[in-house]
Amino acid sequence: MHRTRGKVFGTLVALAAAGLLAACGSNSSSASSTPSLKPSVTTSAAASSTPASVEPGDSGTPAPEPTTTQSVERPAPAPAGTPAAAPLTPKQQGFLDALKKNGVNPSQTDIAISAAEYICQAKAANAPADQMQTFVNAIAGQDPNYDPQKMPIDQAGNAYISAATSAYCNK
Repeated sequence: MHRTRGKVFGTLVALAAAGLLAACGSNSSSASSTPSLKPSVTTSAAASSTPASVEPGDSGTPAPEPTTTQSVERPAPAPAGTPAAAPLTPKQQGFLDALKKNGVNPSQTDIAISAAEYICQAKAANAPADQMQTFVNAIAGQDPNYDPQKMPIDQAGNAYISAATSAYCNK
C-alpha cells in the first residue's frame, strides 16, 4: 500500500513539473521584433493639390511617391576644453613652493597636495615614520616628472615630508 502511494505521488509530481515546464517552454515572445542599431526610417507623403478621390475616368496626375528620409540619432557634442582646476589656497601654494625649493616639481598639484594631507594626518596619528616614508616614496615615484637619475626616491619622499611639515601641517 505504501509503495502505491509513493508511486502515485511521484507520478503526480512528475506530471505537474512537466506541465509547468511545457507552459514555460514555448518559443513565443511578447516582443514583436529584435531591436537593431540601424537608423530609423520615416516615410512621409508630399502634400498634393489634387483632390483626395479621383474618379475612375479621370486622367489626373498620379499621386506623388512617398519620400523616405533617414534620421540618425547622434549624441550631443562634448563641451570644449577641460574644466579649470580650482585655485590654490595660500597654504597649498606654500607647500608647492617648499617642494620646488627642495628640488621636486610635481606634474599634478592635486596629487602632491593629497600627499601633504596624508603626511599631516599620519603625523597627527603618530604613524610609524617608516610606513609614512614608504607611502610618500610611492607617491613621489609615481609622478611623471620624477627622474631617479636626478634624485633618489628616499630624497624625493623626504622632500615631500619636509615641505608638508614646514609649510602645510598646522598652517
